[in-house]
Amino acid sequence: MINVHSYESMGTFDGPGLRLVVFLQGCNFRCLYCANPDTIPLKGGKPTEAEEIVRMALSQKAFFGKKGGITFSGGEPTLQAKALIPLFRRLKEEGIHICLDSNGSVLNDYSKELFRLTDLVLLDIKEFNPERHFLITGRENNFTLETAAYLQANNIPMWIRYVLVPGHTDFEADIRAMGEHFQSYSMIKRIEILPYHTLGAHKYEALKKPYVLKGVKENTPEQLDHVRKLFEEYFPVVFIN
Repeated sequence: MINVHSYESMGTFDGPGLRLVVFLQGCNFRCLYCANPDTIPLKGGKPTEAEEIVRMALSQKAFFGKKGGITFSGGEPTLQAKALIPLFRRLKEEGIHICLDSNGSVLNDYSKELFRLTDLVLLDIKEFNPERHFLITGRENNFTLETAAYLQANNIPMWIRYVLVPGHTDFEADIRAMGEHFQSYSMIKRIEILPYHTLGAHKYEALKKPYVLKGVKENTPEQLDHVRKLFEEYFPVVFIN
């Protein structure tokens, strides 16, 4: 059984084309800006048979076109890697393009097999500087960097996603260090800058939890453009999502 939090049909922000997005329950990060804090606890969600998700994907396949497909997000999908492997195999049998949105923190035999069954990994790098990464997520980023190296070594395409939080992830030195580290990775097909937003802030009130980044303003167009130009010094394809 797969523990599902929710679904989004016809999603356009989580991979190429139109996509069915499956949000899974449970995450091992505690990102200060998390827009879906209700997906963090391992308990909760709805236990779901793999075939139910396959049927849902097949019912929407006509809308996927040549680029679309299904995206697994969360939460952190690799926490359920063992259960997802048979589902990914079934989706491959049905010719459905699979994206996996992951923070890259779980690198074991199950997650490696899951990555190999994935057409495109959306790898979230929260911050390149390890100390600042820990402040933002509560976890170190060494496994994320190892996962990126594994994807590169195994010819698995990836998009790097980077949430730009003013005063927290917008340090030019860190962005340049990240660019220098990854600029030789041929399997990085795109850099996506995700603007910081507060759309999930109200969920913290409902959960009776403080929103630590209260008062942090959203990015200005100038801030986004500056960081886009920084990334373009190292990568050929950079988008603001």
